[in-house]
Amino acid sequence: MNPLGVRPVINANATVTVLGGSLMPPPVVQAMASAAAQFVDLPELNQRVGERLADLTHNEAGYVTSGAAAAITLTVAACITTESQAFPVDAEVVMFASQRNGYDYSARLLGVRVVEVGASEEELREAVGRGPACVLWFAGAHYARGALPIEDVVRVAGEYGVPVVVDAAAQIPPVASLWRFTRDAGADAVIVSGGKGLRGPQASGLVLGKRWLVERVRAHTSPLHEIGRGMKVGKEELMGLLAAVEWTLQQDEEELLAGYERVVDGWIAGLQGLPGVVVERGYPSEAGQPHSRAVLHLTRDRDELVQQLFDGDPRVSVGTYGLPDDAIALNPQTLRPGEDKLVLEALLTLLKPG
Repeated sequence: MNPLGVRPVINANATVTVLGGSLMPPPVVQAMASAAAQFVDLPELNQRVGERLADLTHNEAGYVTSGAAAAITLTVAACITTESQAFPVDAEVVMFASQRNGYDYSARLLGVRVVEVGASEEELREAVGRGPACVLWFAGAHYARGALPIEDVVRVAGEYGVPVVVDAAAQIPPVASLWRFTRDAGADAVIVSGGKGLRGPQASGLVLGKRWLVERVRAHTSPLHEIGRGMKVGKEELMGLLAAVEWTLQQDEEELLAGYERVVDGWIAGLQGLPGVVVERGYPSEAGQPHSRAVLHLTRDRDELVQQLFDGDPRVSVGTYGLPDDAIALNPQTLRPGEDKLVLEALLTLLKPG
């Protein structure tokens, strides 16, 4: 327990903002601490970090933002104009209707009009033919239904010279998301959260892609007095996110994902046979990542169990996103070693009869 009395949480939920995103590994913490101990020419550091991130991720350019939502705002702004104070009132952003979500507000706050299309080339071609600022496409298996694949979107939009921006905020793993949508599929930019799968500072995000677009993003941001002035990134986040990307690229992703599956196997085995509980493997994750969750269907009140877990000792958070009202999900991605057993014990205490 910290001095303010706020109890720590065992996170079997996800890399959600409300729980702090993810836990930073020691090299990231050290990089941030070192950056905090000295002054620096911040624009120069920003430029050098972006160049290094581009090299690491097989992109032309990179830019660190104050989160993925800010990255949407800045990247869409860059697709509209090079100067924040010259935004036209009739700019449009094309999105698939099935991909509309709370984060598209990050584009709408610029005053743009979102044009919805269905999963047909004809509708997309008609929309991009009107000369919108960009197509904003959301990555993840949970967004795939009702939308065209990114390769088709890039091909059609490219015929009209319309940029394609991919939001892949929670799409690590796989780490290839850092270059698959841009280098491989041809999108102009990809946006990734710094504080989720990359395990960098929570208040950081990353724009990777074409040099022309990233340089326009830079023109909208602090220390300039443009729309991104309040979305500033400190030297600590710059160095922390760079360290996080370097650290992530050094990990054995195949073994990481296999470890997640072993945890889920243990949960399923430990919860089998409980009265009023049906446990199954859910795949992919709530964000469409390539790993499983343990999904528990309950005959008792789901929300009451969620609250009991959160009020317990230890305090445990579980997921409900994208599930029916009778189910919870246990996500292995955000656990420290041994915490999976604590989650299982907490559930058994509450679910066993007597």
